[in-house]
Amino acid sequence: MSVLKRAAVVGLGGQAQDDHLPGLADCQFAELVAVCDTDPDRAGAQAKAHRVPGYTDLTTLLEEVRPDFVIAAVPHHAGREVIEACAAAGVHVMKEKPFATDPAEAAELAGLCDKAGIELMVTVQRRFHPIYTAALQLLEQIGPPYLVEGRYTFHCPDPAAGWRGSAKLAGGGALVDMGYHLIDLLIWYLGLPDRVLADTSAAAAPGADYDAEDTALVHLAYDRGLYGSLLISRSTGPKTERLTVTGPRGAVTVERGRVCRLAPDGQLIESLVREPAWPCAAAAQIDCFCRVLDRQRPNPSGPAAHLAHAAFLAAAYASRATARTCDPKEFLA
Repeated sequence: MSVLKRAAVVGLGGQAQDDHLPGLADCQFAELVAVCDTDPDRAGAQAKAHRVPGYTDLTTLLEEVRPDFVIAAVPHHAGREVIEACAAAGVHVMKEKPFATDPAEAAELAGLCDKAGIELMVTVQRRFHPIYTAALQLLEQIGPPYLVEGRYTFHCPDPAAGWRGSAKLAGGGALVDMGYHLIDLLIWYLGLPDRVLADTSAAAAPGADYDAEDTALVHLAYDRGLYGSLLISRSTGPKTERLTVTGPRGAVTVERGRVCRLAPDGQLIESLVREPAWPCAAAAQIDCFCRVLDRQRPNPSGPAAHLAHAAFLAAAYASRATARTCDPKEFLA
């Protein structure tokens, strides 16, 4: 039986408290041994709550605790620093999405991980949720897809709040943040598009000081005759997360807790529901990562796989800036 892996959580905001810390408590193959945050009060509170050492400096944590891996749930602009510190210490990394803020950084970090001999897994939890894996199987039954429609929206009362309101710090806005999940599903199910045409806006809160888009619309096309669009907004309610792929034999729609297959006329053929809709997929991903470290399975979400995500985002932002169609493959490093 494998020895429990020693894990440290770096970045103790909402993502860590809602997903990664509960995931470590619920998983089979890892245990929490330290926490770290630049905010000393937050680090101290979580250290006390979980009865582990708390740090405000990652280098000190790595030297004193020597974890097997770090779960990095830090702001986008701080991700590179965490990966570099872990690579220098020979410590593996589970990183909250996005993997990188642009294709050049993605390529550099992928090379850094390879040179240091560390594993890195990007935390795209939907790949570890049975509803989304079932959708992949159902897609085989609808024939060659010709239409894809994605929507991920919710209402954020203050889009200017924190680092997510700054395009420089976040590397973009809703598209690079919450939109990363839809982009991951798109690439997982259908591959990287051949063309994208994108536009964004930061107009949901007139007078507020922010420049990271709150809404993005991306039209996309594949040379094989597949077309569609993704709408991502953190200013539009109600909360909706849905991806529909249509082919000549019907459609597959996947939502947060349900996947269904429809006939060409829209009649329901079959559906699969998971209740509750969103149990802690983080535990499944942590256990998977531990198996990767034990060489019991390949890494399903490593750096090489996420070069395509960086290319898609770069093409979308270039399209927005030029008002022209862009080919994401031209941005692959």
